[in-house]
Amino acid sequence: MLDNQGYLKLKANDENDLKVFAAYLQDSITVPGDIKYLEKNKTFICIFNRFMWEDAEKGIFRDNKRIRSAFKINEVGSVKSKNLDPKETKALEFLTINIEQDNKENTNINLLFSGNMTISVNVEAINATLEDFSNSWKTKTKPFHKF
Repeated sequence: MLDNQGYLKLKANDENDLKVFAAYLQDSITVPGDIKYLEKNKTFICIFNRFMWEDAEKGIFRDNKRIRSAFKINEVGSVKSKNLDPKETKALEFLTINIEQDNKENTNINLLFSGNMTISVNVEAINATLEDFSNSWKTKTKPFHKF
């Protein structure tokens, strides 16, 4: 859903909603410094430079664009990471979201990045948002996937 300024503004309450988030976030870029777990607030936030697939796929003469987007997960119990160095400054390329139930009937929302990096956010219930918050900008490259 787009707001009246044309910004993406989505809410996720279940696994299917998160699949939509994953599609919009595919090929987004972030850095460890833009990933925060606010433990006291039980909130996880990741700021992405999101590739605007919805724009790129409207026609071959459209510009490739990116936009700043905030992915926020509420009511977080814990966050774990694999192969992620918080001091690293190198950009991380987002691949997808995968969902797993843990042995306590909670849900692990796993954010998968290239380089075998994973951030696992444990929640009792899915409550997340994805919102654009900046002007878009042109980018020369369009992500390409070999199948």
